Amino acid sequence: MNGLKTAFLMTIMMVLFLLVGEALGGRTGLVIALFFSLAMNLGSYWYSDKIVLSMYRAQEVSREDFPDLFAIVERLTSNANLPMPKIYVIDNPTPNAFATGRNPEHAAVAVTTGILRILNNEELEGVLSHELTHVKNRDILIGTIAATIVGTITFLARMAGWAMMFGGGRDDDDGDLISSLLLMILAPIAAVLLQLAISRSREFMADAGGAKISGKPLALASALEKLELANKQLPMNNAGRATAHMFIVNPLRGKSFAGLFSTHPSTEERIRRLKEIAAGRR
Repeated sequence: MNGLKTAFLMTIMMVLFLLVGEALGGRTGLVIALFFSLAMNLGSYWYSDKIVLSMYRAQEVSREDFPDLFAIVERLTSNANLPMPKIYVIDNPTPNAFATGRNPEHAAVAVTTGILRILNNEELEGVLSHELTHVKNRDILIGTIAATIVGTITFLARMAGWAMMFGGGRDDDDGDLISSLLLMILAPIAAVLLQLAISRSREFMADAGGAKISGKPLALASALEKLELANKQLPMNNAGRATAHMFIVNPLRGKSFAGLFSTHPSTEERIRRLKEIAAGRR
């Protein structure tokens, strides 16, 4: 199913480029958009994880650098019957984490220095188990490609804005102006809806899977409570809206209008479900 969803997302990206290419450049624009969309699809499959990691200046670390972190990940990957992922650390005081990669054999888990500072080992196990569940369920490719698509949609909306600013004003351009205006209005809405459709239900599944891998649902619940409070008080200063859905908690809280459209289910509901798992009611 995730393979089909990945193909569907990549098809959406190609169709978007073709529509915008034709609207802005006619047949020539369509041809250019076709080649550009093919390059974007290949790039998003092979390199989108590297792009996301570089966006946050994540540094790959070794066992010698973080022996306790490596020991935890090794134990959890063994529990989950997964290959050992690469481990990255982001120098950022805001506590958060995400997983990326195109499949379990090419996966990476990234944590901030902030999360290593405020969580105890059991809570960190819960968070890492959550991320490894994303790897196990093969959510990571979908999430990373979705980030590329959302960024692409945002770029296309800006292109439409530039087309209106510098190409408008002529009577024979009314159709192009209307197309550009519709793209500017609808593209951001489509981007948000895409993130919501992809991320919310998967967070519940990753919480349940993380509780199973670590065997400590209450530790994950405690971690989520700490992360929620910390991200409200200190949102990530370099977090992008296109990649927000990849993190274990929304890194955009408190950032004006963006906070109204959370890519994650409510933390209260996630904690409630984890407590039910701990009590044997799920």
